[in-house]
Amino acid sequence: MPELPEVETVRRALVPVMEDRLVETAHIGRPDLRWPLPPRLAERLAGRRFGALRRRGKFLLLPLDGDETMLMHLGMSGSVRIHHSRPDIGKHDHMVLAMGSGDGDGDVAWIVFNDPRRFGWIDLYRGETHPMLADMGPEPLGNSFSVDSLMAALAGRSGPIKTALLNQQIVAGVGNIYACEALFGAGLSPRRKAGTVRGRRAERLVTAIRTVLRRAIEDGGTSLRDHVQPGGEIGYFVQRLSVYGRAGESCHACGRAIRVITQSGRSSFYCPACQR
Repeated sequence: MPELPEVETVRRALVPVMEDRLVETAHIGRPDLRWPLPPRLAERLAGRRFGALRRRGKFLLLPLDGDETMLMHLGMSGSVRIHHSRPDIGKHDHMVLAMGSGDGDGDVAWIVFNDPRRFGWIDLYRGETHPMLADMGPEPLGNSFSVDSLMAALAGRSGPIKTALLNQQIVAGVGNIYACEALFGAGLSPRRKAGTVRGRRAERLVTAIRTVLRRAIEDGGTSLRDHVQPGGEIGYFVQRLSVYGRAGESCHACGRAIRVITQSGRSSFYCPACQR
């Protein structure tokens, strides 16, 4: 599932072709994805202009004129592609937006949302926030995420720190890949009780989370199975992975074999020598 870096990569790519531009035509291929789509979605999007694109955790927030926002989640296999000539619409192309300037100058870009497994979803909402965003924790690259905020969120938790990092109420946007990588960077075992991550441990973890996310954004995210950038490029952070997906391979730092365990149904990769 795309995590914060992959979604931020999509947001940045969409800015020049969507911000302050008009939906000239909209195509919606089916009435539902993971959940039913808003009624008359194509009709409601056509003729509307997008404002400044935002991201919250793993969600794209695409503001429209008229105090309405389109919320998009890519799910497990969703991707967004940008075409500069009219594309053929495929079986899994569930939304296609033709974006123009509104001046009739012929400068049109087509935005295609493709999702073979249909775990993604799209919604429209009015007001400050959507119910899905209401209880989310701080953005890990924002000022509200700090050593103090992390320690407060982890205080008293006896479950493993890896599971806690996947809780979107503790920190927004971190998923399995970057939780594993951040814990390696901080030298913390995924098995460590979350409530014991205090003081210097918390400082190391906050720094590691920010570092790994920033590097992944610079590299366009991590392409394992489904993630492709909107321009068609892969995400190159896969070449920097220290532990994720490397079970049995040698640790880059100490040479010990990387191990994998299952926690809450997810695979946790770690170095038994470097992480305590």
